[in-house]
Amino acid sequence: MLHICSESALPEEKPEEKPSSSAASSSAEKKADKKSEGGGGGKDDKKKENKEEGSSKDAKIDPGLYHSVATLGLAVIANGEDIGSEMASRTFGHLLRYGETSVRKAVPLALAMLSPSNPQLPILDTLSKFSHDTDAEVSANSILAMGILGCGTNNARLALMLRQLAQYYVKDANNLFMTRISQGLTHMGKGTLTINAFHCDRFLCSNTALAGLITLLVSCLNVKETILSHAHYLLYSIVPAIQPRMLTTFDEDLNPLPVSVRVGQAVDVVGQAGKPKTITGFQTHTTPVLLNIGERAELATDEYRALSPFLEGFVILEKNPNYQA
Repeated sequence: MLHICSESALPEEKPEEKPSSSAASSSAEKKADKKSEGGGGGKDDKKKENKEEGSSKDAKIDPGLYHSVATLGLAVIANGEDIGSEMASRTFGHLLRYGETSVRKAVPLALAMLSPSNPQLPILDTLSKFSHDTDAEVSANSILAMGILGCGTNNARLALMLRQLAQYYVKDANNLFMTRISQGLTHMGKGTLTINAFHCDRFLCSNTALAGLITLLVSCLNVKETILSHAHYLLYSIVPAIQPRMLTTFDEDLNPLPVSVRVGQAVDVVGQAGKPKTITGFQTHTTPVLLNIGERAELATDEYRALSPFLEGFVILEKNPNYQA
């Protein structure tokens, strides 16, 4: 993928070959024969040639599209992996500075693909910088990427950036429209929703959510003809990725059951002996409670036990028969 991104989008210029004297004489003879045959057949041949040229032009695909899709492909491959995401974000920084136009307009979308609903400060600063780019498509994609990055988080720093952008682009209708969309995504569900495709402690990936997010990002590769034109309804393709990021507990009769849970940063305990602690720096809350990216919850009482191994979303609890008050 990176090799495709680094290729040049300009076609290679082939040196013109000078026709030899024998070829020139043969072509002159052919022209004379055509003139002697008459003009009717020549007109039909010209029409056929023009039709063939038109069909070949329509069949040609913009070579820059390959570079844009390859850039998004890098983000899809590295998505959900911390080390891979960090390496990809460093690579995207180089592509933003030295890449061609088709690559530069896809890099903000790829950065949003790396961490949706997870506003990391280095990525936010990069997108904020390129939201003032001279290229209209790069700036529009950067603004939308900021909204995807903080989608459903109510992030205060991101909200301030978007308010400043709204004042900066007050006379630019297209970028102002993208800024309003990003503001709506940031405050989506008043901070109770997410579009992150990974769930169950980032162990599983929702293909439906991933497809909805990729559909929106691919439609933004030609943002002037889609989102900023007649196809603005493509923004609704992100709806399959929206899901609540809160933990809600129910009893066996599906009645709400408030219980105490500990919420803290998740710790990787794979391969450790005994029963190590799975969270660190926890706080005790009563359900329902919001879970941010990288956080994990566990029950703070032995009175109930969960019927699912992961405490995310909607969880059914049952009484612990071994519990003694």
